[in-house]
Amino acid sequence: MKSEKTKSVFETLSAINVNDHTETYGVGGKNLTYLSWAWAWETVKKHYPEMTSTIYENAEGLNYHHDGKTAWVKTGVTIEGIEHIEDLPVMNNNNKSILISAVTSWDINNTVQRSITKCLARHGLGLYLYQGESIPQAETEANNAAEIERAAKDVEDQTLINQYVHSLKKALNGETVDDSGVREVFTEIAKGENKLKSRVYKLLLPEEQSVITEVMTKTTKEAA
Repeated sequence: MKSEKTKSVFETLSAINVNDHTETYGVGGKNLTYLSWAWAWETVKKHYPEMTSTIYENAEGLNYHHDGKTAWVKTGVTIEGIEHIEDLPVMNNNNKSILISAVTSWDINNTVQRSITKCLARHGLGLYLYQGESIPQAETEANNAAEIERAAKDVEDQTLINQYVHSLKKALNGETVDDSGVREVFTEIAKGENKLKSRVYKLLLPEEQSVITEVMTKTTKEAA
């Protein structure tokens, strides 16, 4: 596994789970998730103290741009010499562009913060939100690996269970019960802290369970 120092900026930031620092708003019948800009900035700044941001002004020296009808802001975030730039329209609560005649300084300020947050996403932080995912890819891969491991273990356990059941039925399938065969199986199961015993029992007939209980009870008394 790569250390924090050898990971790229994107690898480091894209692995962070941001779910506890988001807010969801209903817009146009859809639920949109937004990341807290203050938390995003603080988090990245802790990882990369030299990070800088830029608000690109227009030719008139304004901190927003316009085409005479609507407006947008342009921001950039630079981390370790790499800058990601985001152009974001100035929009209302319904995610519709605001006419330039109605744009306020508050609208511009909010858009700047959102734009910088999207720049941070381009560097990796919370990018999975924009991809429609619920957790970072690193967590998804870890969960998938754990699920594969659990599935493999289940297959391994089931194979053992089938072998135990087969051996028990063989020990019981005769004119006399093969006590030693029953003991051998349950001695083997005991090595696994009896975690498979109940699953083995469920695959036996009631009369088979009864005989096995008698054998093991007798074994316990003899050992006492």
